[in-house]
Amino acid sequence: MTDVLALADDLVDVLAEEDPVNELLQGHPGFGHRLGDLDEATGQRLRRRARRIAREAARLDVDGQDRVTCGVLAAEADGVVTRIDARLVEHAMLDLTVSPVSRLLSVLPTVQLTGPEHEQDFLARLAGIPRFLAQAAERHREGVAAGRTPVGRGVRSALERLDAYLADADHDPLRKPVLGEAAADGRERLLRDVVRPAFATYREVLREEIARHGRPDDRPGLVWLPGGERTYAALAKMHTTTDRTPEQLHRTGLDVLARLDDEYREIGSEIFGARTAAEVRDRVRTDPALRWESAEELLTAARTAIRRAEQAAPEYFGRLPAHPCEVAPVPADQGPTAAAAFYVPGPLDGSRGGTYYANTYLATERDRTVSEAVAFHEAVPGHHFQITLAQEMTGLPKLRKVAGINSYIEGWALYCERLADEIGLYSGDLARLGMLAMDSMRAARLVVDTGLHAFGWSRQRAVDFLRARTVLAEVELQSEVDRYVETPGQALSYLVGRLEIERLRATAEREMGAAFDLRAFHDVVLGGGPLPMNVLSDVVSRWAVS
Repeated sequence: MTDVLALADDLVDVLAEEDPVNELLQGHPGFGHRLGDLDEATGQRLRRRARRIAREAARLDVDGQDRVTCGVLAAEADGVVTRIDARLVEHAMLDLTVSPVSRLLSVLPTVQLTGPEHEQDFLARLAGIPRFLAQAAERHREGVAAGRTPVGRGVRSALERLDAYLADADHDPLRKPVLGEAAADGRERLLRDVVRPAFATYREVLREEIARHGRPDDRPGLVWLPGGERTYAALAKMHTTTDRTPEQLHRTGLDVLARLDDEYREIGSEIFGARTAAEVRDRVRTDPALRWESAEELLTAARTAIRRAEQAAPEYFGRLPAHPCEVAPVPADQGPTAAAAFYVPGPLDGSRGGTYYANTYLATERDRTVSEAVAFHEAVPGHHFQITLAQEMTGLPKLRKVAGINSYIEGWALYCERLADEIGLYSGDLARLGMLAMDSMRAARLVVDTGLHAFGWSRQRAVDFLRARTVLAEVELQSEVDRYVETPGQALSYLVGRLEIERLRATAEREMGAAFDLRAFHDVVLGGGPLPMNVLSDVVSRWAVS
């Protein structure tokens, strides 16, 4: 094994120890029985280990795929350091990637179990929940002592979810993984005697010790916490894999929103006879005819769009996933706080494909125009193609399959929304209007995320901006802003990544002329797993001149 491959494998173990429930690492050996350690000492040990790996990789003289791997390794090692330094676990209450409540009640139930060994691993995780929640409680206390306090609204929402969980033992989401009879009996005992009492204890810590320290809605961003500006700048760099400043990102969002107004007027005048972009957005937001009639109608539309994209894909992609994308509703207990839709990958061993989850909570209040754009983003040819093809790669280290580089992962998925328009996948102008609506949200995210965390915006100002510049329904407006508050910087990755992929494509088309092949370009972009933007630029440039 070469030095770079050994370092890459070492870093995967760091990522797995940092978060053993990481969706991209399902099936990584040795960690299936663990929930992770939230204590400060473990974080600092992993931080030192990641920095050592990055230093050793930087000293290597490599080329070809090893050069690419070193670029991925550097970005992922920096990410470990950034996440540990950010200390979001101290104050994040709802975020899927950090919050103890969300990790245990939303992510853990999605783990796939394929045999007796995995069943025992799952039971070990359940047995570890008291320790995990006790560590989380201690980190909350440390955060309060250091002035890194949670947003009060987030604490209240976490308490509401815990109250609902504890009040309904018959519908425990931790029963979702299918177990054999003996393991299922063991799970019931653990849920009754270990897990639910631990959640009750954690709830009391939030209620009695943490809630009174919650920040008000007019101070939700990192800028209001000690060292918050520096923390946010580091998170923005990690999520975008660029050196763009919050000021530059804010301006990019405003510029893209201005350009989108022209497209709104063009399409909106054809459909509604509207004369301004604001009229079009208001019509989409308020017209009851543009809402779903039922949850089943919402799911059927998602399945139809995905199957249409799968049928067209061979013309635009040389490599196709071995498994189709499944479609399912978001579990009912997650609906009130979940995104409109999301994708959960299949296991690393490729034994099955991933699943696209559509949120049917308050379906009749949700905008139907965005359905197709969201399906192309989350499923085909977006996340399902990108993640599944990465899992199926051979001859490259596991790090290249599981790297969580948001600018690439989310940038590709957003690129696919526009690609779908280019190749004629949308069913009509209403669906194309949904594409614009999703573009608006991603551009607005640059403005709102930086506004909250770098410029001190209040929650209400963020809500008002989204209401004015997007077509999000009220139920989604509120959850979107809370998501940005809880996950600083992640919302920046979508548009920044897409703009970079589009730039690389335009450059390749210009340099290659008639030799440019879109199918080949997509295979190059998807052929190396998730890559930081500077590494992807180098890969595409070398392909274009080869």
